[in-house]
Amino acid sequence: MANKEDNLKKIISHSKEYGFVFQSSEIYDGLAAVYDYGQMGAELKKNIKDYWWKAMVNMNENIVGLDSAIFMHPTTWKASGHVDAFSDPLIDNKDSNKRYRADVLIEEYVEKIRLKTEKDVAKGIKRFGDALDEAQFRATNPNVLRNQTKIDDINARFKTAMEADDLAGIKTLIEDLGIACPISGSKNWTDVKQFNLMFSTEIGAVADSANTIYLRPETAQGIFVNYLNVQKSGRMKIPFGIAQIGKAFRNEIVARQFIFRMREFEQMEMQFFVRPGEEMKWYEHWKAERVKWHQSLGIDAKYYRFHDHIKLAHYANAACDIEFDFPMGFKELEGIHSRTDFDLKQHEKFSGKKLQYFDPELNESYVPYVVETSVGLDRTFLAILSSAFTEEKLENGTERTVLKLPAFLAPVKVAIMPLTRKDGLPDKAREILNTLKYDYNCNYDEKDSPGKRYRRQDAIGTPFCIMVDHQTLEDNTVTIRDRDTMEQERVSIDKIEAILKEKLDIRKVLD
Repeated sequence: MANKEDNLKKIISHSKEYGFVFQSSEIYDGLAAVYDYGQMGAELKKNIKDYWWKAMVNMNENIVGLDSAIFMHPTTWKASGHVDAFSDPLIDNKDSNKRYRADVLIEEYVEKIRLKTEKDVAKGIKRFGDALDEAQFRATNPNVLRNQTKIDDINARFKTAMEADDLAGIKTLIEDLGIACPISGSKNWTDVKQFNLMFSTEIGAVADSANTIYLRPETAQGIFVNYLNVQKSGRMKIPFGIAQIGKAFRNEIVARQFIFRMREFEQMEMQFFVRPGEEMKWYEHWKAERVKWHQSLGIDAKYYRFHDHIKLAHYANAACDIEFDFPMGFKELEGIHSRTDFDLKQHEKFSGKKLQYFDPELNESYVPYVVETSVGLDRTFLAILSSAFTEEKLENGTERTVLKLPAFLAPVKVAIMPLTRKDGLPDKAREILNTLKYDYNCNYDEKDSPGKRYRRQDAIGTPFCIMVDHQTLEDNTVTIRDRDTMEQERVSIDKIEAILKEKLDIRKVLD
């Protein structure tokens, strides 16, 4: 765990040094759990958004996009259940005066038990190698079985307490497990209480309760209240989806671990409207499709896993998370939920407007069921960044830090470098730059030695560097250097565009 924590510190430091992520308002000592994306971060973030949009909207004929407002009528949040039920169980440690989410403390305790099992399995593999039947080992090994029983018992107690809103039961579970404050080591806990996560503000000139509105805590409700507008104006037939990328705001109790949990964050969501009774078929469909999308980023499949929810939200009849092995361990990256017809029926009830769909094939009207996919953009950014961050020892004994980002997502696609600042090399380099900049985000770099420049580009994840040298002036060729292999190839200038198009073509990934 120490190595992982060290890795997170390195990623945070690297992000600041190379213009990916800055602490918000840093000159005023910062604002907790709020971050700004720098020049490289803004490009990477935009590229992730574009790729999600292409895969979700452009590649699916029955999914369209939406951009709804952050401010919504306050009754929206009454109808959705957020005013009454959007809260987390909060617990304070009396000795450290630190505040924690009670459910996270329990989840982290369970994760420690699970890691013990993985250590036992790893020992077995080391001892017996290919002769070990891992599935049988997990089903028969006493230590593994004992740990799984512990996990099952804890999850069962936790689920019972959460479903009954038994806050005292949650505290008792924490005490029975002997969970201590990570800061002080103390087990001196306050009672558990619920904490509503919505930010409120006033609209209009007079500040009173009648004018209270909320910063949206999720983007989904903007889709639900517009579902009929989109369906009718787009002549959409069920099943169909509405996708949206947008900011959401939550007054998180414990907002730390860099950009993993922030108070202002961005979601990439798609709500898929289906016939009642067909929701589980589509739930399984979108589970498979979303894992495919994540793995298309070229990250090893071992970094992903499914986690079924212990306690379902009030609107769901099935829910799971795609978890990613972040530097802090496995955490939620994307949620896939079967939301039933809860949201649309609630908005019907509170608005007095019918939100039904007339199905010409069935010759009947009904309120559609909804299957949701919701992925955190900032978390996806962190997943991609942390898996790409690599420290390499080279054959000549030197080291380099390189971001092995998927080439189609890299902030800068190609860097153009004149070997020297004289003899007309900068002019030739800029000629190439002016040709490529219409299709790719390019970087012109003429300062320092070629080695230092290559290291700079490695650090921001630039997949290709083009070096213009004296031979270029003689035969119109340049060298193209590959970031990952560091190999250099001499090519004719008139072939550069075709080479880059082939290597950076997003269509290969989308297929």
